[in-house]
Amino acid sequence: MVSRPLASLSLLAALLLAGPALAREARPPQVYARGMVSAADPRAAEAGAEMLRAGGSATDAAIATMLALNVVEPQSSGIGGGGFYVTSDAAGRVETIDGRETAPAGATPRWFLGPDGKPLPFRQAVLSGLSIGVPGNVALAAEAHARHGKLPWARLFRPAIRLARDGWTVTERLHSALAVSRDSAARSPAGKALFYDAKGAPLAVGTRVRNPELARKLERIAKDGAAGFYAGDNAWAVQYAVVNYTPGAPVTIAACGGGNCEAVEVPGVVVPMAVQDIAAYRAKDRPPVCGAYRGYRICGMGPPSSGATTVLATLKQLERFDLAALGKDSPVAWHLIAESLRLAYADRARWLADSDFVTVPLAGLTDPAYLAGRSQLIDPARTNALVTAGTPPGGATLSRADPLPQPEHGTSHFVVVDRSGAAVSYTSTIESAFGSGLVVGGYYLNNELTDFDMAPERDGKPAANRVEGGKRPRSSMSPTLVFGPDGHLRLAIGAAGGATIPAQVAKAIIGVIDWRLSAQDAIALPVLFVSGDTLVVEPGGALEPMIPALRALGHERVTVRAMPLKANAIEVRDGRLIGAADPRSEGRPVSE
Repeated sequence: MVSRPLASLSLLAALLLAGPALAREARPPQVYARGMVSAADPRAAEAGAEMLRAGGSATDAAIATMLALNVVEPQSSGIGGGGFYVTSDAAGRVETIDGRETAPAGATPRWFLGPDGKPLPFRQAVLSGLSIGVPGNVALAAEAHARHGKLPWARLFRPAIRLARDGWTVTERLHSALAVSRDSAARSPAGKALFYDAKGAPLAVGTRVRNPELARKLERIAKDGAAGFYAGDNAWAVQYAVVNYTPGAPVTIAACGGGNCEAVEVPGVVVPMAVQDIAAYRAKDRPPVCGAYRGYRICGMGPPSSGATTVLATLKQLERFDLAALGKDSPVAWHLIAESLRLAYADRARWLADSDFVTVPLAGLTDPAYLAGRSQLIDPARTNALVTAGTPPGGATLSRADPLPQPEHGTSHFVVVDRSGAAVSYTSTIESAFGSGLVVGGYYLNNELTDFDMAPERDGKPAANRVEGGKRPRSSMSPTLVFGPDGHLRLAIGAAGGATIPAQVAKAIIGVIDWRLSAQDAIALPVLFVSGDTLVVEPGGALEPMIPALRALGHERVTVRAMPLKANAIEVRDGRLIGAADPRSEGRPVSE
């Protein structure tokens, strides 16, 4: 089985530049009989579909889905975290909004250094107030709704409020997360009371859970808008919780009520998070990052996301190879994908950070000529022994960032296409499973600041992704829209799984475009990930038997390891919407 694909090495002469891009043909906008939502939990997908049935837009449905996920998938996302939103109208016009969390104004590059000047242990940093960034999801939702919402703001909250108030049942995935991530989920007394029984055991599968505190919080935001989150009682409660969750915090805050709190501060010492940080948060417009692959237009989120540049680089570097002829069962094809990922991730680590603080050579990183040059480093017959970052046009001298962040389990992706053809691809996160472990108002606060480089310098130079006040940490989230050669939407896709996200999305796009698979089958393909010079192969799939062939191609370090994989997509085929959900998850698509 292994030797036969290796024999395809004799056909390497056929691995030439792909054919010319297909000419775009202008066509009338596509409309659909019913819209569709695909999310990681069917109850959340149903919440979005409810908005579509009520005449809501794709954005309305996406917001309702995000809010419902906060209730039924509390380990992964919610109003205590942030996200990225990519949307297009029926004509293919794309815009993106950045709802990534920010570091408090007083944060410095030494934020995660201990008294000895060394970075804190990772879990110690996660389970403290130092890890918590100012949440962005509510501001993102409010901005998106102001532009593209059709239903009243409060209407979008009804499904989530109903679930939180009336109850929902514990699933296998949530039960497993509660068991594995107890140190986070039960860190806060409120989390322990919500999800563990009197003996301290995780609630059994099928147990009905109610979260009336979260229902009240959502009702307040539904009534008052974003101010219900970023001002008043909630802002004071977040400050109080974060400060008292931080060892050695310099502030003591009295109990808050009616929006009034008293704080006693030590002069000259920074508060870990203040109400002023929360009030100052703004979701930001970012220019979409788009590129071409075999005549298709691929659009995603720019910095502080590394998703679009990494996905586009991976694809573009492969464009000169005939992946379709090799096929999905060829070790050579997967070797090529691995080599392209290694190059793309090296550039990601070198150049990507918050573009408000660091000059990111975005045009250079997506420049076809630059990526064609990078592609020449890929040899179909053997592994490149040493892969380093390139110097794209416009690249300045920056220190190398940490190779890869810690993997996370606290992210969810969902996609919506409405009847008019408008699409939303939205990734929402609280970073690790159950975030920082701190519960405020019935929701978990994120630990996104651990996505910064914990060491502020590399080789004596400032790290591009170091902590700074008001800065947004680099992210791997890759909400993506793919448009066909005719200009119409072909695929809305994204994933959860930390640094594996760009690899998951790129693999699925290759599956759809090169291997002519359905989005469902493309998502189900096994995942190959790169970590430096090591290939990480998902166990139990078609890739595992290829390991000897991959090693014969020079990949000496190959490991089999389960990864936190979870993708969702909607594709357009023959004028119809077809949903896809990762078989590794509990998700599914729901039609209007």
